[in-house]
Amino acid sequence: MLAAALAATPAATMPGSWKENENYLRLVPAQPTVTNLAGGKVEVAEVFWYGCPHCYDFDPFLEAWRKTKPAFVEFVRIPVMWNEGAKLQARLFYTLEALGKLDAMHAAVFDEVQKRRNPLVDPGVDPAATEKIQAAFASRFGVSPADYDKAYNSFGVDQKLRRAEQLNRAYMVTGVPMIIINGKYWSDVGHAGGNENKLIALINDLASFEHRGR
Repeated sequence: MLAAALAATPAATMPGSWKENENYLRLVPAQPTVTNLAGGKVEVAEVFWYGCPHCYDFDPFLEAWRKTKPAFVEFVRIPVMWNEGAKLQARLFYTLEALGKLDAMHAAVFDEVQKRRNPLVDPGVDPAATEKIQAAFASRFGVSPADYDKAYNSFGVDQKLRRAEQLNRAYMVTGVPMIIINGKYWSDVGHAGGNENKLIALINDLASFEHRGR
């Protein structure tokens, strides 16, 4: 299904050694970006899942890149929406974002899920029980249960979850971590050459390639 939906375009070679249909693939038609881009900006989006060990391994590379990324790059994350458990972790992500705690807690959430084997989701995937579990975790970082409850059940978080679901479908997400450049191209560690540093290099080159064409 993915191969049919992605363009069977003639292979094109970017400056350097990257090849279309080998190192990265084109989304046809191009899909909406998360942000409203202006002024020659280029969006780099990571589709991720807190439950994914590959996303966990890639995250330190991505965080280091964020500190040195070009000024024209707008970076965003999109959580996967594959099932009810993933959606509840996505709600955690957007709740922390609404509370202004995402940058401070993103790595800590990954550690909790991956190292401590605590998914921060109720075993029965009950939203109310999950909220209590997540609020108890957030309290370690100075978030009151009342503030967590207000953000967790807010219209803004619901709206972002709906948008994430739309984007997951538009980008035809079947595996993570997945990188989307400007809603036009996608790649991952495997396509980039098998290690995280190569994917970072590809992100920089694809973003620059797209920036020159804007």
